[in-house]
Amino acid sequence: MEDTPRSNRLHIAFFGRTNSGKSTLLNTLAGQAVSIVSAVSGTTTDPVYRSMELLPIGPVVLIDTAGLDDRTGLGELRTEKTREVARKTDLAVLVVSSKTEDFSEEAEYLKLLQEHKVKIICAVNLMDGGTAPKLPFDIPTIALDARVPAEMADFKKFLIDNADTDFEIPSLTAHLVKPGALVMLVMPQDIQAPKGRLILPQVQITRDLLDHRCRVLSVVPDGIQPMLDCLSQLPDLVITDSQVFPLVNQIIPKEVPLTSFSVLLSENKGDIQSFLEGARAIDSLAPGDKVLIMESCTHHPLDGDIARQKLPSWLEQYVGGKLQVDVFSGQGFPDNIRDYRLILHCGGCMLNRKNLLSKISEAQKYNVPITNFGIAIAYINGMMKRICW
Repeated sequence: MEDTPRSNRLHIAFFGRTNSGKSTLLNTLAGQAVSIVSAVSGTTTDPVYRSMELLPIGPVVLIDTAGLDDRTGLGELRTEKTREVARKTDLAVLVVSSKTEDFSEEAEYLKLLQEHKVKIICAVNLMDGGTAPKLPFDIPTIALDARVPAEMADFKKFLIDNADTDFEIPSLTAHLVKPGALVMLVMPQDIQAPKGRLILPQVQITRDLLDHRCRVLSVVPDGIQPMLDCLSQLPDLVITDSQVFPLVNQIIPKEVPLTSFSVLLSENKGDIQSFLEGARAIDSLAPGDKVLIMESCTHHPLDGDIARQKLPSWLEQYVGGKLQVDVFSGQGFPDNIRDYRLILHCGGCMLNRKNLLSKISEAQKYNVPITNFGIAIAYINGMMKRICW
C-alpha cells in the first residue's frame, strides 16, 4: 500500500482557519504526529501529506493545509500553497472551531473549493468542551473533539460515507488491448532517463499491461527493427516515448496501432478531447507568440531537455520563427496564463486526475488552448490519424 503512487490515491484535504484543529484532527486520524501542532498561528507552512489506508476506499493521501487567514510574514506564500491544494483535492474537510462566531473565513473556503468543483464536508472541532455552533451553510457535518482517538471510528465512517468509495484510477491500456496481446514498448535510455531506473510512465504502463496478462517487449529505438525481425507476428500495439514518434512511425508497419506514454496518460488523467482541440491551436501560432510549457515535476534539466529545448525547437520550426517560450515546473499554475496563446502540459504522471482536470479548467476559463506533449508532437509531425488513445 505504501508503494502506491500518490497520484493514484484519493486526495482528502483538511482546510480551515489557523488554530481550528486541522493538524490535530489529521494527526489523531492517522494515529501519529504527521503535522506539527502548536497554539502559535501559522505553524503549518507548506501542505503536509500523509499516505494511509482507508477501507473500503483503499489507499488515500491526507493533506494538511495552512489557513487562508495566516497573517504571518510568509502568510501569502502559505495561502497560495493552500489554494494549490484545492486543485488536486477529491474530498475537502472544512474544519471549524466550536468557538467560531464569524464565518466569513469559512465562506472564503467554500467559494475556493466550489470554484474547483470539490466535494466538501465539515468537521466541527469541539474545543475545550464547546458545543457545535449553528452553521450558515448546508453541507454534511460531524461534531467531534479532534484530540480524542475514540472518536476517529465515527469520523472515518463519515469520510467513507461522503467519499467516492468506487474511486479507482482507470486502466491505462485495457481499452486498447486484450489478455495475451503482444505489446512493444519503445523506451529510449538516453541522458534524460535516470541512471539505473525507468521513468514513472514506463513503469506504470508496464505494470498495467502485465496486470492485463499482456506479453510485453521493451526495446530502445535502434532495437525496433531487429525485434520485428525476430517476431513471428506483428505487435498488437506499440507504445513509444513521444520524442521518437517520427522514427517509430517510419519503422512500425501502418497496420499496427501506435501511441505514446504521454498520450495514454493524457487520456487516463485528463480530458483528451480538450487536448486534441488544443493541439489544433498550433496552426494559429505565429512568430513572437507566447507559449507556456508546463511540467508537473521538478528536475535538473540536462542538455536536450524535452521542455526547454526540443519542444520549443520543434514548435519554432513548425511556425517558421522564434516564439516566446516559458517553462513552468511544479503542480501549481502561474498567475499570468491569460498572456499565452498555447499551453503544452506534460503527461502528468506526478499529478492526480483531479489536479490535471483543474488545470484544463483553469486554462479554459481564460480561453487559452491547452494540449499535451505527446499529442503536440504527433500533431507537428502529421501523425494524428496514426496514433490511438
